[in-house]
Amino acid sequence: MSASGGTKAIVAALGANLAIAVAKFVAFLFSGSSSMLAESVHSLADSGNQGLLLLGGKKARREATPQHPFGYGRERYIYAFLVSIVLFSVGGMFALYEGYEKIKDPHEIEAWYWPVGVLVFAIIAESFSFRTAIKESNGIRGSLSWKEFVRRAKAPELPVVLLEDLGALVGLILALGGVGLSLATGDGVWDGIGTLCIGALLIIIAIVLAAETKSLLLGEAAGTEEVEKIKNAVVDGDTVTRVIHMRTLHLGPEELLVAAKIAVEHDDTAVEVANAINAAEARIRAAVPIARVVYLEPDIYSEAAAAAGINPGKAPGGAPGAPDTPTESGH
Repeated sequence: MSASGGTKAIVAALGANLAIAVAKFVAFLFSGSSSMLAESVHSLADSGNQGLLLLGGKKARREATPQHPFGYGRERYIYAFLVSIVLFSVGGMFALYEGYEKIKDPHEIEAWYWPVGVLVFAIIAESFSFRTAIKESNGIRGSLSWKEFVRRAKAPELPVVLLEDLGALVGLILALGGVGLSLATGDGVWDGIGTLCIGALLIIIAIVLAAETKSLLLGEAAGTEEVEKIKNAVVDGDTVTRVIHMRTLHLGPEELLVAAKIAVEHDDTAVEVANAINAAEARIRAAVPIARVVYLEPDIYSEAAAAAGINPGKAPGGAPGAPDTPTESGH
């Protein structure tokens, strides 16, 4: 997995969550706090999620095969989607169930210093993990806001870790609030309410992750900047005069497919067109290094046909979804 996959952030989160999960479970055994049990399961689920992200990154590096000629880059999207499922079921639904049970049958928290001490330790550890994820993300998000970064990032690992760490910190604060109110009032119902809030939080985060990862699984185009770079690289003003229409698709976070119909002069020879295509492919890969699969189809641009609407695909930039119909060029 490349640096943009946030391996450092994933490993930091994995180490923190494993340590926190053990500490929380010990605190639950001594105190009987349902918030602590929900939080220990949450941290255990997060640890499994980080393991899934690392496994997805490893599987995505496999070489292409005849059965999968474009490689396995999308494995990272699949494992990120599995993370959202685990977070929803193991984390969120379990916390809701545990909170309901605690409210139905409340009991006082014993050995209060255990849950309070562990929660303070967990907040410190998660803060360091969150700081690492923020630092890794800042290196690639540029001028994007955090919301835009989560929505537009093609590598799913960092957005997943960021949302998980944010959810963990907020969940710890909710757990601390539930435990604190239970201790202050002597009523264990507050511990159950805190647990319900943790469950609701995890479900919301899981839904956001699922929605964003679903978009990546369906196949997203290159960003606006990359599209413009590719278009500028294709046209040389000599043999290739314009891009008639173009489609891009992410085969993985760091692998882009480019398919374009390009306009060439009608009197160019086959050798000249072939050389122009090879040169255009080289320029594309130089401008956008992740454009590893490039297909360029030469055509004769018919301005009259495009203006008349005979063939919308001949218009500059193309018409999404418009089929090419026969023109004077025979395409």
